[in-house]
Amino acid sequence: MSRELRTPPRYDFVGTVHLLVQNHGDPCARLTSDELWWACRTPDGPATLHLRQSGDRLVATGYGPGKDWVIEQSDAIAGLRDDVSGFDEIAARNPVVKEAWRRKQGLRMARTGRVFLHLLPTIFAQKVTGMEAIRAYTKTVRHFGEPAPGPQRLTLPPDPESIRNTPYWVFHPFGVEAKRADTLRRAAVEAARLEAAPDAAAATVRLTAIQGIGIWTAAEVTRLAYGDPDAVSVGDYHIPHHVVHALTGAPRAGSREAGPGQLSAADVRMLELLEPFRGHRGRVCQLLLATTGGAPRFGPRMPVRSFAHF
Repeated sequence: MSRELRTPPRYDFVGTVHLLVQNHGDPCARLTSDELWWACRTPDGPATLHLRQSGDRLVATGYGPGKDWVIEQSDAIAGLRDDVSGFDEIAARNPVVKEAWRRKQGLRMARTGRVFLHLLPTIFAQKVTGMEAIRAYTKTVRHFGEPAPGPQRLTLPPDPESIRNTPYWVFHPFGVEAKRADTLRRAAVEAARLEAAPDAAAATVRLTAIQGIGIWTAAEVTRLAYGDPDAVSVGDYHIPHHVVHALTGAPRAGSREAGPGQLSAADVRMLELLEPFRGHRGRVCQLLLATTGGAPRFGPRMPVRSFAHF
């Protein structure tokens, strides 16, 4: 079963959907310059979506019990429901953002309609290096691995029911300590309620009510699950420095230190600069990340750790 979608001028297929793929070895997804294979669990059952770009069109094909659902949602997943009307005037409020938008007018916000699928890698990314997070995610998916429908031999993301009933010691060899494992299991208990949230605001309230999930995790999830153009990753290690450097030239946004329930000086400065773009602050962050160089880096890299064998 397939559906043909028309894309807007200068549509950036890879730039729009690449955040649905955790890494080049993601067991649940595969991305090339003109194709995406993406496995998920839908309200109707397991499914795999295949998007293939051909000129100004995308062909969406679904596989598995949830194929009707993924085909129906395929335009949202591809970012084609993202409303950018009026953003020209908003981008013009700053010359750097205006230029970023000129260069990346085809960039859209994907909206998958799935929450727990994005929670899994996001919780694993809390307070660790990207390599540690990817390793934990990949090993977890393979451990719970169920074959996804379709011809690509992908793996379905873990079922929340399986996660909630799995003791911590199973996650330990994957490099996941008790704190993140317990957060993931608490989220799995609430998975049905999270998936039922009608919009990003409601989902944020439900997410942050779970112990171990803060505003950073909620923003990372709602940006993809709901295509929220205003979701800002407050608390991120790199993004405040990147945004402030892009908009002001300053090498640093400020101190990253913050007490419980407080914003760091770096986050405060980033939010001040993003305020003129309220409603599209997350979109502006994505444009700057896609078009500007990062802030200069000082000092040693954060070490890649593992306690999996201890």
